[in-house]
Amino acid sequence: QVNLVESGGGLVQDGGSLRLSCAASGPTTNYATAWFRQGPGKEREFVAAISWSGRITNYAESVKGRFTISKDNAKNTVYLQMNRLKPEQTGVYYCAAATAIIGGTTSNLDVCDYWGQGSQVTVGS
Repeated sequence: QVNLVESGGGLVQDGGSLRLSCAASGPTTNYATAWFRQGPGKEREFVAAISWSGRITNYAESVKGRFTISKDNAKNTVYLQMNRLKPEQTGVYYCAAATAIIGGTTSNLDVCDYWGQGSQVTVGS
């Protein structure tokens, strides 16, 4: 059982920045971690992912060059630095663990078996 707790959400103006954190607890195993966003009335969509080692990352096209995913294995924490935020990126951001993905990343939410409670990010126009 992997427990994930997100933090760092809030209200920011168009073009602003936020950093989300995802703190993990439970068995220390090799798995991928990903961030997904669910906007109002929309389906949950992939944002970014990182491998267990942190050497492999993957981003949605819409956030490339503006968002950075990283991790600190000593703290069991994954971060999502979000710069130049846009109003359309408003939503609940979820951290997810994919324990079946060893050594790589995933953008498929169906592969993720553990989820955090979500953190609200609101980008004002």
